[in-house]
Amino acid sequence: MSTTSDSGAQQRRGKAPAGERVADWADGRLGIYGLAKANMRKIFPDHWSFMLGEVCLYSFIIIILTGVYLTLFFHPSMEEVTYHGPYVPMQGVKMSEAFASTLDISFEVRGGLLIRQIHHWAALVFLCGMFTHMMRVFFTGAFRKPREINWLFGFLLFFLGMLTGFTGYSLPDDLLSGTGLRFIEGVFLSIPVVGTYISMFVFGGEFPGMDLIPRLYPVHVLLLPGIMLGLLVAHLILVFYHKHTQYPGAGKTEKNVVGMPLLPVYMAKAGGFFFLVFGVIAVLSAVATINPVWTIGPYRPDQVSTGAQPDWYMGFAEGLVRVMPGWEITAWGHTLVLGVFIPIVLFPLVLFAIGLYPFIETWITGDKREHHILDRPRNAPTRTAFGVAWLTAYFVMLIGGGNDLWATHFHLSINSITWFVRIGFFAGPVLAFIATKRICLGLQRRDRDKVLHGRETGIIKRLPHGEFVEVHEPLAQEQLHMLTQHEQPEPYEIGPETDENGVKRKVTPAQRVRSKLSKGYYGEDNVIPKPTREEYHEITSGHGHH
Repeated sequence: MSTTSDSGAQQRRGKAPAGERVADWADGRLGIYGLAKANMRKIFPDHWSFMLGEVCLYSFIIIILTGVYLTLFFHPSMEEVTYHGPYVPMQGVKMSEAFASTLDISFEVRGGLLIRQIHHWAALVFLCGMFTHMMRVFFTGAFRKPREINWLFGFLLFFLGMLTGFTGYSLPDDLLSGTGLRFIEGVFLSIPVVGTYISMFVFGGEFPGMDLIPRLYPVHVLLLPGIMLGLLVAHLILVFYHKHTQYPGAGKTEKNVVGMPLLPVYMAKAGGFFFLVFGVIAVLSAVATINPVWTIGPYRPDQVSTGAQPDWYMGFAEGLVRVMPGWEITAWGHTLVLGVFIPIVLFPLVLFAIGLYPFIETWITGDKREHHILDRPRNAPTRTAFGVAWLTAYFVMLIGGGNDLWATHFHLSINSITWFVRIGFFAGPVLAFIATKRICLGLQRRDRDKVLHGRETGIIKRLPHGEFVEVHEPLAQEQLHMLTQHEQPEPYEIGPETDENGVKRKVTPAQRVRSKLSKGYYGEDNVIPKPTREEYHEITSGHGHH
C-alpha cells in the first residue's frame, strides 16, 4: 500500500531530475549514499601548513593535464632532420626530430610555448612543494605510528618526481639536456665491473645513440607517472583512513579531530585553492622564461653550454660530483673513477637517511603508540637538530652544484667556493646540529619560564622597599595547555649488568647503541623538564612571585 502511495506521490510531483535519477541508479549498485554519509562530513583541521600538501596535489594535476597536451605534438625520435621552421636563427641547422618538434611546439602550436612553460614550472613547484611538505611532516613528527608507510609513500613520490623531472627535461635533445645525459653516462661508466654493460644497455650502444629518446619517452609519460599516480592515490587514502594530524590546542586530543567538514566547507576552500595555484603557475609561466631550448641549440657531443645547470632538485647530486677530488684507482688493467663513483653512492645514502628516519626513531625511543597530535619542533630538539643538519648538507651541496655561477656572478674564486663546499659538507651539519639543539633547549626554557611566571607585560613596578620589578600577566588556560601538553618519556635503560642471581646478563651491542642514542632524545641536558604542578602552584600562590 505504501508503495502505491509513493508512486502516486511521485507522479503528482513529476519526473525526478536527471541528476537525482543517475544518483539513485548508482546508489542501487554502488551504495554511494552510504559512502557519502559516512565520509563526506569527515572533519579536517584547518592550518596554513596543511596547504603545502594541496600545492603538491594540484601541481601534479597540472603536470598531467599539460603533459597530455604536449604528447600530441612531440616526436620522440633521434632521426636527423634539417630545420626549416619559423625560428630564423635555426633554419638550415641539422637536429633530431625530438628537438625540431620541441621548436614546433614553442613557435607553431597554438599555446604550445605557454603549455611547455606551465608544464616545466608546475614540475618545479611540485618538487619544491613536496620537499617543503616533507620537512613540515618531519619537524612536527607527523610520520609517527600509524603513518610510517604514508611517509614512505611521500618520500618515494619525491624521489620518483626527481627521476621524472630529469627524464622530462632530457627529452628535447637540446645542448643542456644532452650535457645532463652525458653526465649520467659518466655515472654508469664509473660503476665497477658492470658499468660499461649498463651504459650500453641504457643508451642502446655508444653514447648518445639513436635509442635513448624513444626509450626515455614512455618512461617519462607512462611508467613513472603511473607509479606516482598509484602512490598518490594510496597516500590520500591513508590520509583519509588514519584521519588528519592536528596541532596541539584546547579541546584537541589523540581521539578527536577539531576542524571543518569535508563538505561543503573544506571542498569549497580546496577548489578555490586549486585555481589559485593554477593561476600563480600560469602567471609565472607567462612572465618568466624557463628552458629556452632555441637559444641553447641542439645537442652536439663536442659542445657544452656555458653555465649548464640542472633543475634545483638535482643540484645536490651535481654538487657532490663537482667538489669531489678527481681520484682514480687503476688495478689489474681497470680504472675505478672514485671522483664520480663516491658521490653517486653518497647521493642515495643522504636521501634515504631522511626517508628511513621514522623507523630509526621508533627503534631508538621504543615508542609504539599511535600519535595524532603534532609535536612542536622545539619539544623534540634532537629530531629538529637532525633535520636542520640534513638540510644544511643538502643546501651546501646545492651551492656546490652551481659553483661556476657563484664564481662569475659574485666575482669569487671557483677554487675557494669548492673548498668551502668540501669543508661545509662535513662541518656545516655538525655546527647546525649543535646550534639548533641549543636554540630548541633555549625555547623550552622560555616556555617553562612563561608557564611559571606568566607573560611579560613591559610594565615596571616599584615595590615598597624600593626594588623595581616587571609585572607578569598570567597565561590563559589554553596557552598553559599548549606549553605543557607534550610528553617527556624516560630514556631507554639497559638495566643492571647482572640478574638477581648474580649471573651476568647478555647485553647486545645494538642495545648499548640504542640506550646511548635514547639518552640523546630524552636524557639529561637534552630536554628541559616541564614545570610540575607543585612548582606552578607555589609560584602562583604568591611565594617568590613579583
